[in-house]
Amino acid sequence: MEKTAIENIDLEFLKLKDYQELKAAMISIYTNFENAYWSERHIDMLIEKFSEGQVVIKINGQLAGCALSIIVNYDDFEDEHTYKQITGNYEFTTHNDEGNVLYGIDVFIKPEFRGLRLGRRLYDYRKELCEKLNLKSIVFGGRIPGYHKYADDMSPKIYIEKVKRKEIHDPVLNFQISNDFHPSRILKGYLEGDAQSNDFAVLMEWDNIYYQKPSKKAATIKKVVRLGLIQWQMRPYKNMGELLQQAEYFIDAVSGYRSDFAVFPEFFNAPLMAEDNHLPEADAIRKLAEHTAAIVEKFSEFSISYNINIVTGSMPEIKNGKLYNVGYLCKRDGTVERYEKIHVTPDEAKVWGMQGGHELKTFDTDCGKIGILICYDSEFPELSRILAEEGMDILFIPFLTDTQNGFSRVRNCAQARAIENECYVAIAGSVGNLPNVHNMDIQFAQSMVFTPCDFSFPTDGIKAQATPNTEMILIADVDIDLLRELHQFGAVRNLKDRRKDIFDLKRTQ
Repeated sequence: MEKTAIENIDLEFLKLKDYQELKAAMISIYTNFENAYWSERHIDMLIEKFSEGQVVIKINGQLAGCALSIIVNYDDFEDEHTYKQITGNYEFTTHNDEGNVLYGIDVFIKPEFRGLRLGRRLYDYRKELCEKLNLKSIVFGGRIPGYHKYADDMSPKIYIEKVKRKEIHDPVLNFQISNDFHPSRILKGYLEGDAQSNDFAVLMEWDNIYYQKPSKKAATIKKVVRLGLIQWQMRPYKNMGELLQQAEYFIDAVSGYRSDFAVFPEFFNAPLMAEDNHLPEADAIRKLAEHTAAIVEKFSEFSISYNINIVTGSMPEIKNGKLYNVGYLCKRDGTVERYEKIHVTPDEAKVWGMQGGHELKTFDTDCGKIGILICYDSEFPELSRILAEEGMDILFIPFLTDTQNGFSRVRNCAQARAIENECYVAIAGSVGNLPNVHNMDIQFAQSMVFTPCDFSFPTDGIKAQATPNTEMILIADVDIDLLRELHQFGAVRNLKDRRKDIFDLKRTQ
């Protein structure tokens, strides 16, 4: 049809008055099947059960295409189901408003209207409906009508692989793959009488990246998360009470902006070492470790009273006689979890006798999965990749750097972690100086929030940044759904495109 002949294209809900036109279209299209059309009773039943799932495209008032679907509880079916089983012996008794999958019953475009990408409109409608109804996925059994030409020479699996590699052209399967559906399994005997497909079908799936599994709890996982980074000023404090008073001041400030996280830097409590400055550095840091348990207990109280998750930066801690650099995640539900610095710097090992930790894990929060790496750990990409494989959305990096060179290493590595792991990365550091504390020089920091570099994010990959070397807070919102879109539809897909056939990353413990 000439483009100039098209006056309007409408996507409408299927109505019973459209039946005769629908029947004629199906008879003309499915010439290889006997009685290849739904009866008027069946169409009336579909509309009555699930009107939103039945749509048509009309061009100049004429029916040009149609999509029919139902909702099923997919857990009730075997993966090896047939078309007859999934439709309840063609009576649609399997439709369930409380189901979890949108199942495609039929979709077609009349031959005279092909080439206008109308099929994409029908698939896009189904995707929007799936998201709107919070269904897990769209599933349907896809025909492979070209397979009968190759059935004597190759299996359906090889045929599908060749179609995916563009070595064989199958217009139906090619179209479905180009619309982000992926083959999940091969079905034998799916559709009775489908000789063109040699009695095979391909179970095609499209995953709803926004799907949330229904919860019986009142709480939900937040999609837009507000981060509150504390660019902490190193200054003398008379005692721990005064340091905690300053910490509470900042927690109060970021929670006043309804932040979901308050993030402190590495060794933010180092000013307390001033009272032990007469001791050797290794002894002074161990005296500082005596305060850690009390600080964590107080921070947990703050997290509850200010309704905010607190990343405590890091503090020294002695465990089984060994000195570690650790931090705690104090959640607003009252739970507390611990993380360790895996790689200690040469200076930490030489001056303080600090040991590298062994615990590496993601943390489940009311804002999704997060990871925390302390300073130097950000410069080892394997760690963040392991966390990304566990589903991390936000990576927090508390740091302490005394030179601009050191800061640049942390800053540039943090941004690389955001790009390669398709996640948000927030870094928080200290500024100022501690003249009365050995091994603590002038601090250099600029706290920042990094994003991947794609169309939905800032072009330079920087969501927000603090003023360098100034005591302040930095507030930034990050949208978790944008990460889901990136994983699926990004211009590049760093996580999906990794060549695991030639390299792999494994934990040793």
